[in-house]
Amino acid sequence: MPIHRPLLAALLGLALSACATIDRPASSAAASPIDAARLSEMTRVLASDQFEGRAPGTAGEERTIAYLIEQFRAAGMEPGGDNGGWTQDVPLIRTRIAPSASFTVAQKGRTVPLAFPRDIYVSTIRAVERAEIRNAPMVFVGYGVDARERGWDDFKGVDLKGKVAVFLVNDPDFEAEPGSAVEGKFGGKAMTYYGRWTYKFEEAARRGAIAALVVHETDGAGYGWNVVESPGGENYNIVQSEGALQPPLLQGWIQRDAAARLLAAAGHDWEAVKRRARTPAFAPIDLQARFSARADVALERIRSRNVIGKLTGRSRPDEVVMYAGHWDSFGMGPPDAQGRRIRPGAIDDAIGIAGMIEIARAFARGPRPERSLVFAAWTAEERGLLGAEHYAANPLYPHEKTVANLTLDVLQTAGPARDVVLIGKGQSEMEDLLAQAAVRQGRAVTPETRPERGLFYRADHFALAKRGVPPLLIMALAGGNDLVDGGREAGERWLEAYIANCYHQPCDEWRADWNLGGAVQDLDIVYRIGADLADSRRWPQWKAGSEFAAIRAESAAARSR
Repeated sequence: MPIHRPLLAALLGLALSACATIDRPASSAAASPIDAARLSEMTRVLASDQFEGRAPGTAGEERTIAYLIEQFRAAGMEPGGDNGGWTQDVPLIRTRIAPSASFTVAQKGRTVPLAFPRDIYVSTIRAVERAEIRNAPMVFVGYGVDARERGWDDFKGVDLKGKVAVFLVNDPDFEAEPGSAVEGKFGGKAMTYYGRWTYKFEEAARRGAIAALVVHETDGAGYGWNVVESPGGENYNIVQSEGALQPPLLQGWIQRDAAARLLAAAGHDWEAVKRRARTPAFAPIDLQARFSARADVALERIRSRNVIGKLTGRSRPDEVVMYAGHWDSFGMGPPDAQGRRIRPGAIDDAIGIAGMIEIARAFARGPRPERSLVFAAWTAEERGLLGAEHYAANPLYPHEKTVANLTLDVLQTAGPARDVVLIGKGQSEMEDLLAQAAVRQGRAVTPETRPERGLFYRADHFALAKRGVPPLLIMALAGGNDLVDGGREAGERWLEAYIANCYHQPCDEWRADWNLGGAVQDLDIVYRIGADLADSRRWPQWKAGSEFAAIRAESAAARSR
């Protein structure tokens, strides 16, 4: 179901015993441990070389699925997937742009190559074996936002059919001058969905663009070019139904300096254009340039799988509290400076999956809650939230009876913290439950310190949120924790080092010297929130200002019975 169109349209040597055991809330009685050593061991296994980086459609997936089913069963879960099994099929295409691909821009009598992936990084999510574009006009569309409800239209009726749309990253107010008319119109530093590259690609598709390029700037994107090019020209998509809207043939990123040169050749100053793009008066700019591309595409149709387990509720089994994370990582890539090719995804998100299994084990050892608990390990998150999106479009448990979704994606490994970081402030009552659980833990809630990264729109929970299910996302990328050992400064150092060096890279490896005290705290807190919900009749609501409130309201009658 589409969203409203304008918006979307440590073995270990760790003294963790005190925080590695948690008690079920009074309503559920018995104590249930979260075992830090087991958490570490499962993460170590999933991030080991035998899983080859856990890419969908590979031998690594087969080993991952088999291991997860074994762990789900050992934790006490029942099969929760298709036809009484453990999985849900997710039909995908996988594409890879050949390294020999060429990209050029003809402008003002000169034809200039764009080196791939140094100047330009693109991929395709169409089921094609060749991507060829000949002399397509290029149009700079500012932030590419169509938000009539905010009095904003960057397109001004421009025809993009068959053209290349070039977008600025993030929202129009991301770099707003204090006191300007646009300041705060799109959440200020907090990215809205309009600022996400996914929205921009979707908008390009709706308008018939043959290609879409987002100008990369590290601050606005929230990560460096090394992250942009980490998939190595590979991409995935869900197999599209006949008649579905086609995505752009090529989509991806262009370096800021390359984009500035294009504007300059067309007679425009980069900084002046950016300032104008932060006003409602902005109009698209014909770059007086023609883009050509020739790229062979390795196309493969694959069957990937979500892994789903459950614990059936004892009195209201049709009402579901869902825990989730993603099992996939980036597989094999070009060798890094140490010659490592496997991108193991230990923190992103093997530890989240291991944590989810530990939570399920804790529930299974105690009295069965009133409501059912579902535990989902999604595929292809790193390829566009595809496993979660496929589930959301083909739910095994109705969205209107899904109480909440609690997603674990990246847990910090730097030790216990005095706080837990909230992502998506102002969205739903799940933040109130987080605050209450934090008080019981003796911790504070800190709003995300990097809202410009748009994390609320960048994890698997978003596929469920679009269908009205209130989510809670625990993700260490949202801001450095106030660590017990070293404070906020130490938390920021851990986060910045991870993002700069290991995020989506071969060094995202399991380490025996991790301090998992903070990860256990966060698992404890989401366990408690889920336990409260599973033994109550409460249905968390979206807050009035959320764009998802109306969607949830449409199914209110199903929850009143």
